[in-house]
Amino acid sequence: MLYAPAVLFLLLFGVGLLRDRRRFSNAVYLGLAVTFLAFALLVTLGRADSVATEAVLIAVVLAPALGSLVLAGLLIANGLRMVRKEGRRPANLLALLCGVGILVVVALLLAATQADSPTLVVVARTVFLVSCYLSFLFFCFVGYAYLYGRLTPRQDVDYVVVLGSGLIDGNRVPPLLASRLERGRRLYRAQAAHGRPPLLITSGGQGPDERLPESHAMADHLVERGFPADRILREDRSRTTEENLRFSRELMAAASPDYRCVVVTNNFHAFRAALLARKEGVNGQVAGAPTAAYFWPSATIREFVAVFVTYKWANLAVCALLITVSVAA
Repeated sequence: MLYAPAVLFLLLFGVGLLRDRRRFSNAVYLGLAVTFLAFALLVTLGRADSVATEAVLIAVVLAPALGSLVLAGLLIANGLRMVRKEGRRPANLLALLCGVGILVVVALLLAATQADSPTLVVVARTVFLVSCYLSFLFFCFVGYAYLYGRLTPRQDVDYVVVLGSGLIDGNRVPPLLASRLERGRRLYRAQAAHGRPPLLITSGGQGPDERLPESHAMADHLVERGFPADRILREDRSRTTEENLRFSRELMAAASPDYRCVVVTNNFHAFRAALLARKEGVNGQVAGAPTAAYFWPSATIREFVAVFVTYKWANLAVCALLITVSVAA
């Protein structure tokens, strides 16, 4: 029975995966299955009476503390690099702020163990519980996003939809967007090689600082590199990812109500885009394009924050419960 919860959540994960890959509940079920499995293994290991077992248990206890400090250092280093390369926009500070936040939590816990202050103990315990919940959700998100990104896109689709991400100097495709277009082109060529080339939709409207709609610049970028112009459709009204998906769905559904598609974005954005695609009723999965390694931590944290806000009432309810339990203990 010790392993029953892990088996249960693993079954729920499998059922959720078969029903629809684009559910955040799949990530939570997988995270719970791994958590309960790790707990069961530790209990089983703890029942063994040997020096090696004790050493392993001590290492398991120390690993989270040491890992947190190492992670904080890596996030701070990455945050400083992001600021140097991309500027001091709030989104570029996320990795730095998270690294500093981890150090603050660790310092608060150490202070609570040394100080003779019941109030500080309650505050530290509350911060620790909420931090554990956020960390659990984050690792669920990262773990499942990684798995989702490894799933092979269908090669019998009617459309390949490439999402826009902004232009440089108002008219040029930046490297981030170029990687999406290249992944879309590869998906197109893979299916065209089997005799049924899909249509490729470039999706993106015109921002206030742009000279032309993103979709037009994206289409021009592809045509300049040999992509057939007659296989491109331009969705030029959208301003957000939700609108990218909604307006692209309208184009596809108007031409073919039974359409199938694959949506292309960057790998850090793929899982959240999949959640939004399900919400907008898009009949297709999402494929990710490569992203520069230094950009990935801050971008992933930003995506996690956006997903957290999407389910804000459920998350706030859990945080409120944890705070109540901590204060009442």
